[in-house]
Amino acid sequence: MTYLGEMDAVKNEVYAITNAAPHPAGGDALADFWRRTKFSVRLMFLEKEIITFALLQWACIGLGYYLWVQMLGWIPEEAWQRASDSKGGSPGDYILLAWSFVCVGLTAFPLGVLSGCMGAAHFLNRQGKESTIDECLNIVLPKAWQLWVFHWIDGWWTVMRILDRLPKKNDRRTAAQKALSEALYYAWKVATIGIVPALVTGRGLLDAGKRSVDLVRVKLKDVLLLRGGYSLLCWIVGVGGYAGTIFFFVMFPDLVDFSAPVESNIYKFYVWAGVPLMVSVGLVLLFLRPVYLISACDIYADYVAGREENLMLPPPPGGSSSHGAVTAAVIFALLILAAMIFRDQLGITALLAR
Repeated sequence: MTYLGEMDAVKNEVYAITNAAPHPAGGDALADFWRRTKFSVRLMFLEKEIITFALLQWACIGLGYYLWVQMLGWIPEEAWQRASDSKGGSPGDYILLAWSFVCVGLTAFPLGVLSGCMGAAHFLNRQGKESTIDECLNIVLPKAWQLWVFHWIDGWWTVMRILDRLPKKNDRRTAAQKALSEALYYAWKVATIGIVPALVTGRGLLDAGKRSVDLVRVKLKDVLLLRGGYSLLCWIVGVGGYAGTIFFFVMFPDLVDFSAPVESNIYKFYVWAGVPLMVSVGLVLLFLRPVYLISACDIYADYVAGREENLMLPPPPGGSSSHGAVTAAVIFALLILAAMIFRDQLGITALLAR
């Protein structure tokens, strides 16, 4: 079975588990998240490289967003107008979709490695060992391929869900259809809670998926409380970010001319909308996500102890076997850069204009 197929099977299996289980009340989930926050914050100040990893993740998201925005500036106003009047997809639509997928994939590599490093810092501390940036990278880089694939899949689904939640014209989906989409996405997030800690401690991606499902079964209450509190706080930040974007443009009305045709301001709007968006993303990545990752690793460590297994961090492999994913990511980034520089010669600009 492919990685994508295995991850989908993991999601479906946990959907059946979570659908039958009572979900914790919002207040209980927030109280549990706060309890775990106190431990996580102490660890973050003890192992300060975790803060560095969080800051780097924030920077990667920002760079990924503005990389994606660049293509919006390549699309002429006339093409936007034709797209708004058309009921079918144009070549430009498919190119923009592919560009979005590529941007998510490029961003997923550093996000995966940095998330793994946060988990490694937690496990090193739990074992009473010194945690450094070099030591965390030595543990995580051998699993960079698996972390990249997982975060690419997870990131793409997350982006699609965020876009799906935005207000739309002519949205014909029923409330039941929207609820099912949210339930499946929630099941995916619950199902994959143990994948990063399992990968960091030496498991393969398929094995990590299976262990994550078993973790949900064994530690269902802890997992649902953690995910529930994290999701609720992310929702609050998201709503605040949406309102903050409106307030931002009200406070700075000269940034975008909203009296002009929408098609003439799309690029400029997304450039400036990135400012309040990155503030919201920063709140999540600097304050909420480290707590979530550290807590997920803590739950996983308790799960391993309950199975009477030793929680062992794999030794760094010899040779250059751990550098393959890094090399691939660099080549991938260079290909994207080449596509940007030579977009006219490659015909990308012409296709976007159609």
